[in-house]
Amino acid sequence: MSSLSDRSENRVEADVCRVMVVDDSAVIRGYFRRALESDPGIKIVSSAGNGAIAVETLAREPADVIVLDIEMPVMDGLTALPKLLEVDPSVKIVMASTLTLANADVSLKALSIGAADYVAKPTTSADLHSAEDFKRELIEKVKGLGAAKRTGSDDPRQPMRPTTDIVVPTNSTSFETRTPPTLPPTIVGIGSSTGGPQALMTVISSLPSSFDLPILISQHMPATFTGILAQHISKAADRDAREAEDGEIVQPNRIYIAPGNFHMIVEGSAVEPVIRLSQDPPENFCRPAVDPMFRSLAQVFGQKLLSVILTGMGHDGLEGSRVVVDAGGGLISQDEATSVVWGMPGAVATAGLCSDVLPVDQIAARIAALCGR
Repeated sequence: MSSLSDRSENRVEADVCRVMVVDDSAVIRGYFRRALESDPGIKIVSSAGNGAIAVETLAREPADVIVLDIEMPVMDGLTALPKLLEVDPSVKIVMASTLTLANADVSLKALSIGAADYVAKPTTSADLHSAEDFKRELIEKVKGLGAAKRTGSDDPRQPMRPTTDIVVPTNSTSFETRTPPTLPPTIVGIGSSTGGPQALMTVISSLPSSFDLPILISQHMPATFTGILAQHISKAADRDAREAEDGEIVQPNRIYIAPGNFHMIVEGSAVEPVIRLSQDPPENFCRPAVDPMFRSLAQVFGQKLLSVILTGMGHDGLEGSRVVVDAGGGLISQDEATSVVWGMPGAVATAGLCSDVLPVDQIAARIAALCGR
C-alpha cells in the first residue's frame, strides 16, 4: 500500500506540466529550460535539436506541451508538427519563431494545421535574456495549455480550463443569457486570443456576402503577425481586411485589425467614427487589448454595437463587455466545446453578459441575423 506521502507526491507530479523544447540552438534550449523551470509547475522532460529527433523522442517520453522552433535543419517545425500530432494527438504545440514576415506566415499556417499557439522569440540572445515579458508570456501559455492536456481530451481542438483568477464552472450550461438588443447593430467588435486566428477565419469567412458592416478586431498578437493575419483573413473572407491606421474613418464593408503593440479605439461619432491607435500601457498584460476597444465602441455606438468574444486565455474583454452591456449593446461569446481556451469567452459567459453562447461555426449566422443581414 502506498503511503500518504507517496500519494501526495503523485498528485503534485500530476499537476506539473511536462514540456519538450525543440530548437537547433543549444543556447535557446538552455534559456527555455531555465525560464520555464523557474516556475515550479513546469518540468522540462526532454529536448531536441530538430524535428526528426523530436518525433522520435515524443514516442519514448510523453509531454504535455512542446515548444517547437520553426527554422531547423534536418526537419523544420512545420514539417514536424503533423508528425508530432500523429504520435500524440492531444499534445499541445507552441510554435516559436523570430519576428519576420516569413515566420509569421508559417506560424499562422501552423495554427491552421493543429498548433495550439505561438510565441515570438526576441531576435538576439541579449534580448532573450533580458525579456521578462517574453518569459512571462511563455510560462503563461505553457502552463495554460499543459492544463488542457492533463484535463483530458485526445482531441487537440478541445477546450482548456482557464488559468486566471476568474473562476469558470466546468459545467458551461450553468450561466444565464440576456435578451439581445432590439436595435440592429451598425458595427461589430471582436476580441480573441489563443486559438483566435482559426476562430476568426471561421467566423469572418462564414458571413454572407451581403454583410457590409465594419468589423473591428483586437487579436492578441505581436507586430508583424497582425499584418499577415489581415492578409489571411482578407483572402479567406474575400473582403477588405487590413491593419488599422491612426486617424482613418471607419468605412462599411471593411475589417480593421489592431496592429501588434498598439491599442485600437474609436473616437468621434457614430456617423463618422475615427480610429485611434495608442501605445498606452498594456491592459491585462496585452497590447492590443480588447477592453479599451470595447469601451470606446460602447461610448460611440451604444445600443448599436454588437461585440463578440472568441477563444482566448485570460479574461481580457470582460470589463469592456460590462461597459458594452451597460450601454445597451449586444454580446456573443464562443462556447466551451469549440474554444481552444475558454478563458475570455468563459469569463463573459459566466458573468451573465451574453445574449448568445454559441459554437464557433454558428456565430456568423447569428451576427448576420442580429444585424438584419
